[in-house]
Amino acid sequence: MKKVVILASEHCLFSSVGGPMDILMQAGVLWNGILGKTPSPLFDVKIATLTGKPVMATNQVLITPHCSIDEIEIPDLIIIPSQAFKFGVQDEAFFTKVDWLKKCYSQGSDLASICTGAFTLAATGLLDGKKATTHWGVAHAFKKSFPKIDLRTDLMVTDEGRLFCGGGVTADLNLSIYLINKYCGREVALQSSRCTLIDMDSLSQLPFTVFIPKKNHQDSQILKAQKVIESEYPQSLSVEDLAKGSGMSSRNFNRRFKAATGESAIKYLQQIRIEAAKKELENGRRSFDEISFNVGYENVSFFRRIFKQGTGLSPAVYQKKFFRYLKD
Repeated sequence: MKKVVILASEHCLFSSVGGPMDILMQAGVLWNGILGKTPSPLFDVKIATLTGKPVMATNQVLITPHCSIDEIEIPDLIIIPSQAFKFGVQDEAFFTKVDWLKKCYSQGSDLASICTGAFTLAATGLLDGKKATTHWGVAHAFKKSFPKIDLRTDLMVTDEGRLFCGGGVTADLNLSIYLINKYCGREVALQSSRCTLIDMDSLSQLPFTVFIPKKNHQDSQILKAQKVIESEYPQSLSVEDLAKGSGMSSRNFNRRFKAATGESAIKYLQQIRIEAAKKELENGRRSFDEISFNVGYENVSFFRRIFKQGTGLSPAVYQKKFFRYLKD
């Protein structure tokens, strides 16, 4: 039986503590119960805090742990819950957590983070040069804090052998199923997926991601160019036109645009157009051919490829997924 510790702390997201605990503890239990067989639990899951004292979650619910970190043996797996928007707090407790995680990893524990818990895992330095994911909404902050990590917010789960990350809030469920597959095999994971109604193969965040332009830089000329793109994206815009309007050479403009926004001007324009097309598809009033023309593309096939690259879904599948949801 795998020994798992969920490291709860002040301001953690309640569901990212209880969710993985419930999903892991049902492995070998719920399926067997449905079939009338004897339960055979595969995970022993405990909640721990630094001191063994209760901590307050973001929803103001008190989480009472089983023990402190000093009262447990080195576990097989440690799960770091989401810290919601408190991920930037680096107090004494934060560094105590980081040191303990590093010690446990060196002694054989695997480590897994959920959502913004990735900031704590990243602070150990163990993810440097490796892939990681977190919620797409905090991607800019993560990249700024941990430039050595290959951040993949297009992925719901990343696996670097003994280091795992789950993306957004409910990705704790996807990560839990993934870990069951990792430790217990695909058959048990499939059983858990069927029992809990969690899609085992939902491993991309792209359909849910929204492009958030980076504007907290100090380059006023690039800010003006961003405004031009955002207001005139349906028109025929070229890098040369944008550079000329900014009083720069194309080469200098491209360099400064990428440095300020993190994206090339062409990619930025594509992202703005994709976001506009997504809204149109969600409204369901126009065909994709009309939408393509309205956002600045006469070549519908080309934009369809760009759209799929940006969202992970074809326009038709995207509309089916989100138009129905909004309609209901």
